[in-house]
Amino acid sequence: MSVLDVAARLGPLLGGVGLFLLGMAMMTDGLKLAAGPALEQILARSTRTRLHGLASGALITAAVQSSSAVTVAAIGFVNAGLLSLSQALWVLFGSNVGTTFTGWLVALVGLRVKVDAFALPLVGLGAMLKLFGRAPSLAATGQAVAGFGMLFLGIGLLQQAFLGFADDVRLPAGEGLLGVLALVAIGAALTVVMQASAASMAMALTAAQSGLIDVQGAAAVVIGANIGTTVTALLASVGATPNAKRAAAAHVLFNVLTAAVALALLPWLVAAIGWAREALGLDRDPAAKLALFHSIFNVLGVLLMWPLAGVLTRWLLARFRTIEEDEARPRYLDDNALQVPVIALDALRREVRRAGVIAVRLARGAVGGAAPAVLARDRALHAALARAIERFVERLHRGAMTADSSERLPRILRVERYHETCAELAFEAAAAQADAAAAALPDAAAAADAEFRRHASALLDALAVPDEAGAQEPVVTPAIDRLLEATENAYQPLKAALLAAGADGRLPLSAMDARLRAASALRRALQQAVKAVRLDADIAADSHHAE
Repeated sequence: MSVLDVAARLGPLLGGVGLFLLGMAMMTDGLKLAAGPALEQILARSTRTRLHGLASGALITAAVQSSSAVTVAAIGFVNAGLLSLSQALWVLFGSNVGTTFTGWLVALVGLRVKVDAFALPLVGLGAMLKLFGRAPSLAATGQAVAGFGMLFLGIGLLQQAFLGFADDVRLPAGEGLLGVLALVAIGAALTVVMQASAASMAMALTAAQSGLIDVQGAAAVVIGANIGTTVTALLASVGATPNAKRAAAAHVLFNVLTAAVALALLPWLVAAIGWAREALGLDRDPAAKLALFHSIFNVLGVLLMWPLAGVLTRWLLARFRTIEEDEARPRYLDDNALQVPVIALDALRREVRRAGVIAVRLARGAVGGAAPAVLARDRALHAALARAIERFVERLHRGAMTADSSERLPRILRVERYHETCAELAFEAAAAQADAAAAALPDAAAAADAEFRRHASALLDALAVPDEAGAQEPVVTPAIDRLLEATENAYQPLKAALLAAGADGRLPLSAMDARLRAASALRRALQQAVKAVRLDADIAADSHHAE
């Protein structure tokens, strides 16, 4: 076989893989943009039990053709406190079952229908919707439709390429330990290289359908593809939040355990698949048998994890705690969440509220005269968290946002700005207070200062009510308004007393000026803290109303 003959045969293979991957990426991105808000609503309302979580994970993955989108959404909800880790695990396990829909799509449609008859029109229709759709959701739908058509064009090229190879090439049969392990390694390697288990699955199905490999060998490749997906999860968890690492670990454990059991039972599973195919009335095509195999061994994995889920959840919660112990590191911001703006905004708001806790604590330290080292530490913590929030916002895909999300983002950023200003003013107040520490206050000024700080402390106590995740509750009560008014009323007598003490010589003018700056900065810090909590409460109320 000449070099030109090899190139002529490899061309359709490489082109088919490329078209399949490009189509899958376009379809997935389009569906995620179109269905982002729906992901939030479905996952929030459909994870009450294990079965609900499994069903929602499987159905959403089948609908958007992306287990990564479902994984990101589930992790985002765990970070936002809307899902527990145990609930998220069943969504993740369900998403593994949902990925099997791709195999059925290839087996029952892609390899049986004359692709050109509908794939090319789909590409054209999708391109028109993408280019001329005025609504973002319509453009996203057009992108998904075009991707769907390109995906099937890729399947058609793959089938053509494998038919060309079938007469001259025969891949190893899935027999013997070394042969099976070699095919598993091929499946895993293909998935790692292409970063898509669906592409590996499509290649295995088309190769089996074309006679290039037998069913048992193709089944080993499919098992390897499932193992290969764990590499993507591990890469996504590098530098991520503890919950993202826990979810990635659960994904790895599920896939590895399922693959190990499937490999141990491979000959018997393949035989059972033949019986199940006949019972279900499916055709004798190898592709249909492989799609059924893929579904059955993922369902088998769910059954294996059912009694182990409680132990697994407890084990995961005891791991990956180092980031949480470092308060300067984000707890809720995760780059994976950036793929779904709705989830990203939930994580952002959660992290902003956590930054507010540090700002209020800094203000309390300024009121109570905390040690300079403690105040400097809290200031550095808040500054580091603010920088992380800023970097996260810069990477946020604003073009993919819905109208509601576009309106919500600037309000969340305003809350963060209030917190930053509060922290800056509190630190400024503490520094000015330290400048005047050497000069004692006269009795009248000392009494006014104590009264002002008493009201300020009570206000800060009312603002800093932690919830189970350590962030502020966005609740504004009438008591907060009364405490703010009392603090404002106490500020004016303090200001008058300090000015009087400086005017008659009882307090050095430099100390008077420093005390006035400290009181003024602290007053404004309190105002900023109250503004932040009020706006956060409004955002929460609007979100609940929208639901």
